[in-house]
Amino acid sequence: MYLLKYTGHSLRSSRELWTILLGRSALREPAQIEAELDRHWDRLHQGLTYFKLPSSSSAAKVKENKDVAQPLKDFGLRISKLLGLDEQQSVELLQCYLQEDYRGTRDSLKVVLKDERQSQTLLLKVTDYYYEERMCLLRCVLLLLTYFQDERHPYRPEYSNCVNKLEKDLVSRYQSQFENLFKAEAPTWETHGNLMTERQVSLWFLQCLREQSLLLEIIFLYYAYFEMSPSDLLGFTKMFKEQGFGLRQTNRHLVDKSMDSLVDRIGYLSSLILVEGMDIDFLHKCALEDCTEQHQFSSAPDVIKEMDQLLLTFGDIPHHGPVLLAWVLLRHTLRPDESSPVVRRIGNTALQLGVFKYISTMLKGLGVSGNNCTASTAKMCIYGLLSFVITSFEEESLQCSHLIDAACEVLSAPSLAEVFWEMKPNMGLGMILDSAVGMFPHKIGPLLQLLTALLSNKSTVKKVYNFLDKMSFYTQVYKHKPNDIISKDDETLWRRQTPKLLYPLGTGQTNLWMPQGVLGQVMIGGEQGYVVRWDHSYSSWTLFTCEVEMLLHVVSTADVIAHCARVKPILDLVHKIISTDWTVSDCLLPLTSRIYMLLQRLTSVINPPVDVIASCVNCLTVLAARMPGKVWSSLHHTGFLPFASNPLTSMAQCVSAEGMKAGNYGNLLVQIEQPRGEYAVTIAFLRLITTLVKGQLGSTQNKGLIPCVLLVLKEMLPTYHKWRYNTYGVRERIGCLILELIHAILNLSPEGEDQGSTPTLQSLCIYSLANTEAGQAVVNIMGVGVDTIDMVLAAQPSSCGSEGPGQILIQTVKLAFSVTNNVIRLKPPSDVVSPLEQALTQHGGHGNNLIVVLAKYIYHKHDPALPRLAIQLLKRLATVAPMSVYACLGNDAAAIRDAFLTRLQSKTEDMRIKVMILEFLTVAVETQPGLIELFLNLEVKDGKEGSKEFLLGEWSCLHVVLDLIDSKQQGKYWCPPLLHRAALSFLLALWQDRRDSAISVLRTKDRFWENLTTPLFGTLTPPSDTTEPCVLETCAFVMKIIGLEIYYVVSGSLEQSLKDGLQKFSNARRYEYWSQYVKSLVCHVAEMEEEGISSFPETQMLISAWRMLLILSTTHSDVMQLTEDTTKLKLFMDVLDGTKAALTTPMSVPCLRLGSMMATLLLILLKQWRRSTAPDILSPLSLILESVLQADQQMMERTKAKIFSALISVLQIQGLNGGDISQLPQLLLSVCETVKDEALALIDNTRHMRQMGDTAEDEDSMETDSFRGPQKDQRDGVCVLALHLAKELCRTDEDGEHWVSVMRKIPVLPSVLSAVELSLRSKHNLYFTEAALHLLLTLARTPQGAAAVAGAGVIQTICLPLLSVYEVSSNGASQVTSFSRKSQDSACWPGVYRLCMSLMESLLKTLRYNFINEALDFVGVHQERILQCLTAVRTVQSLACLDEADHTVGFLLQLSSFCKEWQFHLPNLLQDVQVNLCYLCQTCTYLLHTSLHPRKLFCFIYSGFMTQRGPQTPSKETAGGGEREEAEQKALLAVQCSLLKILSKTLATLQHFTPDCCQILLDQYRTLFVLSFTTPAFDPDVAPSFGTLLATINVALSMLSEVNVECNHEQLQLQPTVSESLLMFTMENCFYVLISQAVRCLKDPSILPRDKQRLKQELSSELSTLLSSLSRHFRRGSPSSPASGILPSTQSKQPTPGSKASHEGQEPFIQLVQAFVRLVQR
Repeated sequence: MYLLKYTGHSLRSSRELWTILLGRSALREPAQIEAELDRHWDRLHQGLTYFKLPSSSSAAKVKENKDVAQPLKDFGLRISKLLGLDEQQSVELLQCYLQEDYRGTRDSLKVVLKDERQSQTLLLKVTDYYYEERMCLLRCVLLLLTYFQDERHPYRPEYSNCVNKLEKDLVSRYQSQFENLFKAEAPTWETHGNLMTERQVSLWFLQCLREQSLLLEIIFLYYAYFEMSPSDLLGFTKMFKEQGFGLRQTNRHLVDKSMDSLVDRIGYLSSLILVEGMDIDFLHKCALEDCTEQHQFSSAPDVIKEMDQLLLTFGDIPHHGPVLLAWVLLRHTLRPDESSPVVRRIGNTALQLGVFKYISTMLKGLGVSGNNCTASTAKMCIYGLLSFVITSFEEESLQCSHLIDAACEVLSAPSLAEVFWEMKPNMGLGMILDSAVGMFPHKIGPLLQLLTALLSNKSTVKKVYNFLDKMSFYTQVYKHKPNDIISKDDETLWRRQTPKLLYPLGTGQTNLWMPQGVLGQVMIGGEQGYVVRWDHSYSSWTLFTCEVEMLLHVVSTADVIAHCARVKPILDLVHKIISTDWTVSDCLLPLTSRIYMLLQRLTSVINPPVDVIASCVNCLTVLAARMPGKVWSSLHHTGFLPFASNPLTSMAQCVSAEGMKAGNYGNLLVQIEQPRGEYAVTIAFLRLITTLVKGQLGSTQNKGLIPCVLLVLKEMLPTYHKWRYNTYGVRERIGCLILELIHAILNLSPEGEDQGSTPTLQSLCIYSLANTEAGQAVVNIMGVGVDTIDMVLAAQPSSCGSEGPGQILIQTVKLAFSVTNNVIRLKPPSDVVSPLEQALTQHGGHGNNLIVVLAKYIYHKHDPALPRLAIQLLKRLATVAPMSVYACLGNDAAAIRDAFLTRLQSKTEDMRIKVMILEFLTVAVETQPGLIELFLNLEVKDGKEGSKEFLLGEWSCLHVVLDLIDSKQQGKYWCPPLLHRAALSFLLALWQDRRDSAISVLRTKDRFWENLTTPLFGTLTPPSDTTEPCVLETCAFVMKIIGLEIYYVVSGSLEQSLKDGLQKFSNARRYEYWSQYVKSLVCHVAEMEEEGISSFPETQMLISAWRMLLILSTTHSDVMQLTEDTTKLKLFMDVLDGTKAALTTPMSVPCLRLGSMMATLLLILLKQWRRSTAPDILSPLSLILESVLQADQQMMERTKAKIFSALISVLQIQGLNGGDISQLPQLLLSVCETVKDEALALIDNTRHMRQMGDTAEDEDSMETDSFRGPQKDQRDGVCVLALHLAKELCRTDEDGEHWVSVMRKIPVLPSVLSAVELSLRSKHNLYFTEAALHLLLTLARTPQGAAAVAGAGVIQTICLPLLSVYEVSSNGASQVTSFSRKSQDSACWPGVYRLCMSLMESLLKTLRYNFINEALDFVGVHQERILQCLTAVRTVQSLACLDEADHTVGFLLQLSSFCKEWQFHLPNLLQDVQVNLCYLCQTCTYLLHTSLHPRKLFCFIYSGFMTQRGPQTPSKETAGGGEREEAEQKALLAVQCSLLKILSKTLATLQHFTPDCCQILLDQYRTLFVLSFTTPAFDPDVAPSFGTLLATINVALSMLSEVNVECNHEQLQLQPTVSESLLMFTMENCFYVLISQAVRCLKDPSILPRDKQRLKQELSSELSTLLSSLSRHFRRGSPSSPASGILPSTQSKQPTPGSKASHEGQEPFIQLVQAFVRLVQR
């Protein structure tokens, strides 16, 4: 209710209008400026009368106004009383003040208005604001008059139109306002209330003087462009006389010393207005053209007469001088006959007033403070006056030396120097130059002073140089007539009899020679001496060289001061010439090369001439800007600069300044400058060092500059503010220069600096500022605070000087911000908080900590860069410092928040401040939770505490952000692209940081998603054109926000508007558009190389965001409406083309980065969109791979891995589809080369790691499982992926036509096997070993491959080293644990062992007798592990254990074919294996029998199995038993399958160990099973018997019938299922073993006949039962024969399986059993 938010306020304050006209606001377009001028034209026209006096009608209107709260009305009336201001305007003023300058919150305002003391303070602040408003109004008009005819100004036409509208009665209005001001009575407490104290009255009067000064400035500038009528001149003259040119103010009793400069300024301007009004320029022109009647005063005799009378009374004030002088000219020119006595009298008065000295004082005074335009206009005005004066009157009658000073001041206006050189030499100021030449070189100063002023640009430099190069007179002064002279009788002409050297210098030095016979004109002669002007031509430049040489000669004598006075103007001229036009510097080499010697000599004398030394250093500074190396090397020898006597080695030595010498400059500073309080040399020194640093020396001469910089950091920066100063403003200038130097050093590019242990300039600066008192000095500068700056600015006279003390102070504070920001950014990370960081973040009492001071710079309105840099530093501190900004702000937090938001909401505010505020808030989202809550200002809906719904508070920053992203606002001036980007960046930060309260409010806002996604529907310019980089970022942020929303929110809960937006996105074919655009961006970067990718970070960001969206679309395609295969194919091809473009061009770093990003995306899409990928992906991928393999390996490591991975995926897809691959030979070659190189690198790496890590490895053997070498052995490393790719390629190339030749060329297998051997021995490189074994396994499946692998020495590689992989224990107990250590899926050393076993099996199977010896070696070496493994199944049923048993039995199955060889080589082992296999058969049978009753088996296996696999789904107790049961079911099935596989292989192996029916009579086979028919027990003491085999057949039959039942159910489709064929195979082998063993027993003479009889009976009954069950089963129909596709059958006598059997008679093994039954039944 109290403080309305006037963001849309129709009323502009004058200050805001002034900011807009200056071009410092968001309104920059000419049309906008014109609209503002049109809207406020009347206010400018009225001037100060715009502010009305109080009236009863106005008070009544205020009371009637319902829109303003009563407390504000009451306070407005108090303002009206205090200021004497109209009541309505008082309320408006208060509203503007609250909007722009009030530093509290709305709640605090209520308190302030009720509290008497606080409301008085507020009243005084509103008063200050009112005064500034009045000044700003006048400044606006002054600005218009300054630039309305300046062609270079961007708003000239708009200003000009406005001035034309104002022109009519502007002056009369402003003149009357001026009169009102100087006649106004001072306010008193009786009239204006008791707040009008003496102090307030004094402030009122100061304001009154300022306004008078500004009004006069406006009037003066007006008359510079428009003619003044004679009557107006008379009126002004009377008015100024009455006012005493500012000295006879009505309230002059209030003038104090601080106001003197203002009073002087009023006088200067009054005087200038009258001179300008006489139009002397036009008068001069009329006089030259002899048409004086055209001048306006020629037709106004009455006015002239009255003016005569008035001016005769002048003469008591210096300000009268120019007016009297101008009037003398006017009278003398227009009416020369009738006015001589008056003219003479007035002219004498002017000279008595010292008019020329006054003119130079006036021009200096105007130039120092204020509008440069006013000063230069004044110079133009005085130029006309002086030119005419010199032309009209004898020079001798004028005050010559002061005239030259005045002329120099005038000519310093830039345009006048050119005007001067174009004039005839005998006209106007040219006559002064002639007179100065006449006394040259006797008086060297006046001429050089004038010529220095006449240098303004390159053309004038040439003129001045040539002018001095061709001098024709040489003036000398003699006390007595010399002897070598002949003269005329009248002594007017002298002639030289002998030639003469003009300077007493040594032979061989530069000198001037005056030849014999030269004539000289005696200008003044007599007793006092002679002034002779010799008619002699010479170059002044030679003369100047001689003058410098002379000074070097007399440097230690008494003449030094006089010579210094002659040399200083020379140095100043040289400085001005080379700084204006560098090309002349070569011609000035004789002078500039002597400066070094001059500096050396002058600085070492007892009382050095400081001004000459400063001039020398200034010259060197200009030279150093062009040739720093030359200046540095010459300066080095002068002893002027500080230097180090010892070499610099460490930072500590540098900072302690040990061995540092201050040089001549350091001594000069301490002994001369500080005691005197004048610092010309110091200012020059700082500029010189800064110039040297900015030149190449910052990098090349780092060490040499350290002593100089250290002097500044140690001796100057911490103490300069305590030095003595004679002149106001010098302290600020020195502070500014010191910080400029540090700023330049911190901005040096680091690559130029050698990063050794010795400190560099930059590291020295960073260390000193972070850890010494230099840093505290910078903190103190930043702590100046906004109030002090405002006070300094307010105290500045005049309008808007760019070089005033206020501007220098602002510049210094800005530099301090920048320097601190850079120090924090560049400071090396450290655990200890540096003193600088402590000072920045410590909490001071009474809210005076630096964070508050920084935040309060938001209130500064003059220079938008100041608050911007303050916020930037806050942003940096919020990121790096461990502190809460919110806590530091304390009670001011809410008020500062309001100020930030007010500036953010303002439509006219400078855009860069708004961007910086949003960037600060973006950082705060992550690092400053308290602060961001304050800015988000969310309120709980309905005020319920437990409620989760939020609303936006009135002071929430989200209001502005939502406005900025509103699609209707885009393109408006207050929402440029950069600001839009910053707003989206802030929103993204909220999403990334999961600020759910804010997000919940935002996502439900009307049109939020529509506005947010608008940028994605725009059309961007092609990348080849200059795209605005921030537009790319804007789109990237939108994509990221959408991505995060889709990722985090369940698809059902997504806002409908977002879903609609995504549908629209898809329908509008935007996926295709963005895909194409991203591809073109990548291609553009690839084409550009490194030469000109200006917006690479933005490009990278957009590509990254697009990548995120596409990756999301692979899992959320329904939400994202990306389901069409054609679209996916288009997107995929664009990604592929982009990857190819980035990775196949000549490589630049940006290309590689983008290539890597695109490769990741390609890989993911390839895996996710298998069906939608293009048919031919291999050829582009092969090209990419070739290119990548040739690039820099360091940078390419990750990219290479991604390309390998993509190729593997492609080969797997193609393997499913079938088809030939034309790129195979080339791919194989590339990949094998990589595999070889990587394997060799791995060998070196592993050896190195073993040397390094021998001690560490002993600590815990578990660690070695997860140990990885650096960068080499990773699951997704290049090496591992290359092996997998090689495997896929070899698998594709089945017949080996390509890989054989490649492997002959490249020694892949030897290098891989060597690496595997080393890895196994050291138990390193797990992933590599696993991948290598997979490759070998693939090769071993073909005869060629197996031969190659065996021939490469695989057995030597694997056999013995494999022992290191497992630890064999004596009792087998610890071994058991190793089976269950890791899951079956993840890589582990037991897995490597299993792979080796498979490899042996495969090689033996393929190579047969060629590999039997190696296989027996292997089984011999690893027999303990093999036997352990076979027995372990009884105790551990983990999948890992069963898997190993499966692999082991598989290998034994292959080996059992070579029974005789085995019996011959390892008879004992064979026996052990046979026994163990029988026991294994018994174990498996028991476990499978139990598995038919699942609950029993679970007692054995469930707990172990589940802990090993980890829960398959998140465990939810509440989800009921369903999920748990399903998991149990899966586990059970997996174990069943494993057991069955082991059982089938075991029986197949046993079949080889049981005699063939033909061989039964031979007694070489052992009996494997005991003659017993009891059901087997789960007990190692019970030997395997015939009962075991019968039980096995029974179990298999039971499982077979179960499998048949389950086939009808579809629920187990995806789970591991028991194979019918496997069961049949198991039964077949079991029957065979059973019959074979039975026949063996029946034929065995050692068995008793009774037992044989029992055997026959038991077998007969059991087998008959089994046969009948089997025949029932077959009648139902099932596969009839072994699963040859799954397991190999070694029985030659069994026929090929059929598909179905109609009756059991067709099954050969059943016929065999029936025959056997008939046999035993006999």
